[in-house]
Amino acid sequence: MSEIHRLKSQIVSRFSLGGFQIRSEASTFLAQQLQPLNDAERKKWITNVANHVQGQCLNLPVIEKQHIELAIKEANNTGLDDTETIFRVISAFEVPSFVYCAEKKKFLPDTNKRSLLATPDGKSSYIRERYWLLWQKTSRHETFSQRTTPGMEAPGNRNKLSLRKVENILSTSKMNDVVLLGLLTQLTEGRYYLEDPTGSIPIDISTATYSPGLFCEGCFLLAYGKYRDGVLKVEEIGFPMPELATNSRAFFGTVNSWGGPSKTLLKYSRNLNDLEKANVEHSLVFLSDCWLDNPIVMEKLEQLLRGYDDFPPVAIVLMGPFARSIENVYTLKGHFVKLGEILSSCEKLKSQTDLVIVPSIDDPAAANILPRPPVPEALAGELKKRFPRTILTTNPCRLQYCTQQIVVCRADLVTKLCRNTIHFPKEGLLEEHFARTIINQNTLAPLTPIAFPTHWNYDAALSLYPLPDLIVIGDPCQGFHTTEQECTVMNVGSFPKSKYAFKVYYPSSRTVEDSQIPDEE
Repeated sequence: MSEIHRLKSQIVSRFSLGGFQIRSEASTFLAQQLQPLNDAERKKWITNVANHVQGQCLNLPVIEKQHIELAIKEANNTGLDDTETIFRVISAFEVPSFVYCAEKKKFLPDTNKRSLLATPDGKSSYIRERYWLLWQKTSRHETFSQRTTPGMEAPGNRNKLSLRKVENILSTSKMNDVVLLGLLTQLTEGRYYLEDPTGSIPIDISTATYSPGLFCEGCFLLAYGKYRDGVLKVEEIGFPMPELATNSRAFFGTVNSWGGPSKTLLKYSRNLNDLEKANVEHSLVFLSDCWLDNPIVMEKLEQLLRGYDDFPPVAIVLMGPFARSIENVYTLKGHFVKLGEILSSCEKLKSQTDLVIVPSIDDPAAANILPRPPVPEALAGELKKRFPRTILTTNPCRLQYCTQQIVVCRADLVTKLCRNTIHFPKEGLLEEHFARTIINQNTLAPLTPIAFPTHWNYDAALSLYPLPDLIVIGDPCQGFHTTEQECTVMNVGSFPKSKYAFKVYYPSSRTVEDSQIPDEE
């Protein structure tokens, strides 16, 4: 077999995987361009060219010579490395874990092996790491940081506050102007305490004033008050100080703290940044409560998919539950088959759009605890056969579009925070209080494990530090989107309950579009 003929076979095979048929003239041209390269470089370029062809939004899945020429030109201009992909889905179980080193004042990779079956000290360990994460960013805030030489006091520093530990407070009989960062707990029924790694202290919050947010047991709070007779009388209560992602990333360096195969953080990729800005039409579509067992929901979903076949987005993210009621879990397999049949007739979606399937805790084959494994292959395997670009992922999961970092979580987060708050704010919008809570807490689960069960060893998958660009929540309550600390927080809402509304995100402009399937009369 000649070298050109062997190369052509590889090229035809690669494009067939993407649902394309490549003309003989086009495959010969590409083979001639690749012939001088070694085998490793050839494979890299075949994949690179195929990815660029997929982004050309072709009317037919037939590749001509001019399509290959344009793809080669674009590939030469972008020069993406193997790990620089336009879109990637990262499983919750692949999210890297870091621990804060107080001596080096930076975050270091956690080298301990992780498993779902945590050791007994796993619970205290992940809560302690949350504390140190919040402590280091709060202590660096201008309210507490002391940047003067010992013995010298800079103008304006007279009112600086000191961040205390519980053991420092308990060592005295009384103390004024106490500022304490601690975990809100009920060590005895009906009595609140603030707890840190050095101990716990009872608090009196009967006359405290609250900053905006939803304060729940399991949150870390900043309390200001006076210590008398073994009790901290709290006058003001708030959350740990927020921090912009650009400031937080300085303590990780260039190491990949997000996840994926790249050794360095793709946030700093100039190639991906240029692509992101250039592709203003690229979008990500998000839906929640995709009840495939409901005929009307399936009809509306089909209408949405066929509509997007003319203007394919980068990805369509479908969040569960995928059945409103499940008496026999294997009935869900037939519903996924039907979804696959609809998608298999959408030619442009087949070649240009990834379908991301995010389960809810109500979907079968997993316990009511996060992170939750993907929908089993036994149920959704036929969907993947009919639509090969289907990605079965975890809940929560992370998405990487060019340089943008996106967290997706299907959970009743807004509802649970509202139900468990010890003080419901009288002013302000609910979405603003919710966004402030999870962003200042830097986690998707600022609740006691009893109210929001999580795998202790995989708390990193729920972390929001450094802050991502977009947080997508699938809560059945009314949809919304707001911005806090340059991070967009969006609740998709329920697709059926909102009269078939969904959200569309445009990464280039970082804007959210409210969309809805119209009623057909």
